[in-house]
Amino acid sequence: MAEAKLINPYPDALTEVEMRYCPGCTHGTAHRLVAEVIDEFGVRDRTVAVATVGCSVYAYEYFNTDSVQASHGRGPAVATAIKRVHPDAVVFTYQGDGDLASIGMAEIVHAAARGENFTVIFINNAVFGMTQGQMAPTTLVGQRTTTSPRGRSTAEAGWPIRVCELLDTLDGPAYIAREALSTPQRIRSAKRSIRRAFELQLAGEGFSIVELLSTCPTWWGMDPLGAIRHIEDTMIEHYPLRVFRDRPAGQQEEAGSDA
Repeated sequence: MAEAKLINPYPDALTEVEMRYCPGCTHGTAHRLVAEVIDEFGVRDRTVAVATVGCSVYAYEYFNTDSVQASHGRGPAVATAIKRVHPDAVVFTYQGDGDLASIGMAEIVHAAARGENFTVIFINNAVFGMTQGQMAPTTLVGQRTTTSPRGRSTAEAGWPIRVCELLDTLDGPAYIAREALSTPQRIRSAKRSIRRAFELQLAGEGFSIVELLSTCPTWWGMDPLGAIRHIEDTMIEHYPLRVFRDRPAGQQEEAGSDA
């Protein structure tokens, strides 16, 4: 009888700590994809994860790498310091939409504008997940949250912020992509984007970000399958999936030549 062989073994870049995310949350899927890419490049021993505040605060328990805990929104500033002091390190931040697009908007914009050579994994579930479901900068119009119980109103709160489109106006980034964690096909595509983002960092090409549309069944008031359908039926319409920027190797110095 042939010996059983795992097709997808457990990643070395993940610890064996049991994840405490809510049932149906796709943070765990995102963690797995990042860990697989780290293992495939063989860089676990020189990778530094920068965890931020929100549900992402647990990241340092789950990634089997060196890690640093940043203050709310300050992940890109911390990652900048680490990468500049240790240029051979592989550095990534793991941030939610409240952390990155609200408290940390200045940090993400200026790190991208400078073309800092690290990678951002941006989890967009359109709500503040850890802190009781408040409206986030990415909350959709009409979406109900604990701070918009009648639904987000543009008259009161403005329009949702599309982070990738915003950063795509800057010369600094080398790679910008938006993916979704809603179907097997989309998850495979997400891994390709994460791999490309790390590949460009390893090549010294500069700032890279992968936005991942993710579920939050708890604060969306849905079951796990309903949350997946919500990404497919609603979120993707407002946050279209695409690669916005993929700068070929060797073009870092030329990126701002026309500015």
